Amino acid sequence: MKIFIDTANLDEIKELASWGIVDGVTTNPTLVAKSGRSFNEIIDEIFEIVDGPISLEVVSEKADDMVKEAKKLVNKISQKFRKNIAIKIPINPEGLKAVKLLTKEKIKTNVTLIFSANQALLAAKAGATYVSPFIGRLDDIGHEGMQIIEDIVNIFYNYDIETEVIVASIRHPIHVIEAARIGADIATIPPDVIKKMVKHSLTDIGIKNFLSDWDKVKK
Repeated sequence: MKIFIDTANLDEIKELASWGIVDGVTTNPTLVAKSGRSFNEIIDEIFEIVDGPISLEVVSEKADDMVKEAKKLVNKISQKFRKNIAIKIPINPEGLKAVKLLTKEKIKTNVTLIFSANQALLAAKAGATYVSPFIGRLDDIGHEGMQIIEDIVNIFYNYDIETEVIVASIRHPIHVIEAARIGADIATIPPDVIKKMVKHSLTDIGIKNFLSDWDKVKK
């Protein structure tokens, strides 16, 4: 399973990329706004740091406007990085139209705000490169978010659908393990959750004991 980092914070992207575990990045207007820096400045640096799929979101509501906005985003990026761009499109009728048009233009798409297997299937039929089901938000309203991942993965497997499943709105490390067990292609994970994944109290104790024993050996 590939790991994407869900942030626009450049310091966090640089740090986690240095671990060798980041395969891509997902961003959205909210994450960019939180960074306090200009959109163009952030995006240029992200493409320099991570050589993998980078999702950039459109904010238009009509299909034709989404397509125009997507092309503008693509043109802002230097030629050598364009292979990594994926345009985030919301799942609705206008979004599906935009995905179909962008797919014809060979522009990758990441259909977002998916909350059902039906939505994921339609997005895949329209030509989406990725679908992003939001499991945490489903958990928040009393649904079992991970069930939708299992349904989507099974449906895509049954029909040999090439669209990749990005597990989004991850809240904790258990979500990551569950996604991997089910066979999701990608998990896009907030930096704080990735940092929790690497931690374990027994590891900390073990390192402390090793260092203590080494001090004794030196003495």
